[in-house]
Amino acid sequence: MDRDADLLHELSPIAEQLLERHLSNAKEWFPHQLVPWSLGRDFEAGEEWQPGEAPMEEAVRSALFVNLLTEDNLPHYFRTIDRLFGIDDAWGAWTKRWTAEEGRHAIVIRDYLTVTRSVDPVALERGRMVQVSLGEVPQPQSVVDGLVYVTLQELATRISHGNTGRLLGDRYGREIMARVAGDENLHHVFYRDATTAVLEVDPSAVVLAVDRQVRGFEMPGTGIPGFAAHAKSIAAAGIYDFASHHDRILAPVVLGHWRLESLEGLTPEAEEARIRVLRYMARVGKAARFLSERRQERADPGAPAPGAGQAPALV
Repeated sequence: MDRDADLLHELSPIAEQLLERHLSNAKEWFPHQLVPWSLGRDFEAGEEWQPGEAPMEEAVRSALFVNLLTEDNLPHYFRTIDRLFGIDDAWGAWTKRWTAEEGRHAIVIRDYLTVTRSVDPVALERGRMVQVSLGEVPQPQSVVDGLVYVTLQELATRISHGNTGRLLGDRYGREIMARVAGDENLHHVFYRDATTAVLEVDPSAVVLAVDRQVRGFEMPGTGIPGFAAHAKSIAAAGIYDFASHHDRILAPVVLGHWRLESLEGLTPEAEEARIRVLRYMARVGKAARFLSERRQERADPGAPAPGAGQAPALV
């Protein structure tokens, strides 16, 4: 933990610059102005929600359900990053600002879903109670692990929100999800560039963290009722899948921005970690291509069949 404290202190000026940049780029917006309140009506006593009230693909409904319950777990995410970054200087100020912005996401998505009856409000509330009561969130072992994880997670969340919005049939939902995705991208950029600053100080620590976090990465849905089924549906619809994870997260961030392949001055342990994570990413890319071909084949039965065999295992 002493190393974490020293690192945070050393990078405090960088965090302050990144926070100032974030505040200058962030746009003020108000949830109440985006929600189509005129579409709403009362839920009568004993009334049961019906999917036909808001027709949409079930995968999109799953994504809305999972995305909101992930945002609802904010108290536990705040506790985690507060533990990692502390309450002092720019790091503490960033943690509080991030929390305020993430809380707004839950407000606007819930209001939209309730007014438009896009999901079952009873199932949603029961899911929230389960999710927040469990409080299951990733627990990175160090500041560097935390920075790497949230870099990947915020970008993954941006992609999921953005793709979900594009599949919605109304302009209100599309605008709301685009606005939320825009915030998530600014969060991603803060964490990505903070990690880049750590690379200048201790590249081996970053490579070791990248190895742990990339190979162990999971979207933050643990604890959501039926998460596995929802995730499968979301992936099958291409909202967030292996292809998104490899092509829009791992390749541009780990290889492109952090330049994992060309880092110099690594310890022997970090060099082994680099080789390990690059091999893993190659397998993810192979799996992504395989599954994309399978999806294309199902969408167009007349298309050439992909190579024979099972989807490659990521182990």
